[in-house]
Amino acid sequence: MDREKITLTGAQETMLATLYGRALDSRSPRSVLHDDEAARAVRRIDYDFRKTGVRGTSAVGVALRARQLDDWTREFIADEPSATVLHLACGLDTRVHRVAPPPAVRWIDVDFPEVIGLRSRLLSAPEDVDYRMIGSSVTDDAWLDDIPADRPTLAVFEGLSMYLREAEARHLIQGIVGRFPRGRLLFDVYGTAGIRLQNWVPAVRNAGATLHWGLDDPEAVESWAPGLTLVESVRSVDVPGLDHLPASGRLGMRLLARIPVLRDIGRILRYDFAAPEEPAQ
Repeated sequence: MDREKITLTGAQETMLATLYGRALDSRSPRSVLHDDEAARAVRRIDYDFRKTGVRGTSAVGVALRARQLDDWTREFIADEPSATVLHLACGLDTRVHRVAPPPAVRWIDVDFPEVIGLRSRLLSAPEDVDYRMIGSSVTDDAWLDDIPADRPTLAVFEGLSMYLREAEARHLIQGIVGRFPRGRLLFDVYGTAGIRLQNWVPAVRNAGATLHWGLDDPEAVESWAPGLTLVESVRSVDVPGLDHLPASGRLGMRLLARIPVLRDIGRILRYDFAAPEEPAQ
């Protein structure tokens, strides 16, 4: 079998770190995600995954973050079984396989054209779901204008926000909230301390990527669009399932949780949105 040579750099290259983390987790007897599709993709890639710096603790951390977003995605689909799901900056994430949405769900994976091309070669297409891929930067407006606004819509984006500038993040969120009648946003963020410490993250440093936007007050995003409401904010140090971490990782999380400037270094956020009601005539 010919292996896929990776030529991506910068932020796009960092998607290999999360793919590798999920693959490593799948090999564990106490796997969080059981993401066998990710493991198969890693075997098909010609790349030195040591560059990612992902090992035991960080691999579990990747899997726990993904599981939280997966669980929230399933919850939304359970409430809205014919929803539209926008999986933004999807990279090589196998979320559509893990969530296994019902046939009535419209699922759309969005990323740069070269990433979508790589994805189509490495990952199998999901079955029994209304699925499509769009090759575009998520910060462009054209792709969003082409999505029908006829259903409740979930937008989930993992590992994206920190690579955007605040103005780009605001524009993206405003575009989604303004396009659809109601729905939910699921995404992770770094705090400003995390942005300052980015050179300590091997996957970012070794790919030559740059992190830009840090968010310390998730409630501030509510002011970006009418009808946008923060529902839940989970610190990385509090994400469910930390008992899966190795002992050294559990100790490290307990220490981070005790340091005010570091305990908010990362969060996973859930917002609901709905178009404001028209005033009665």
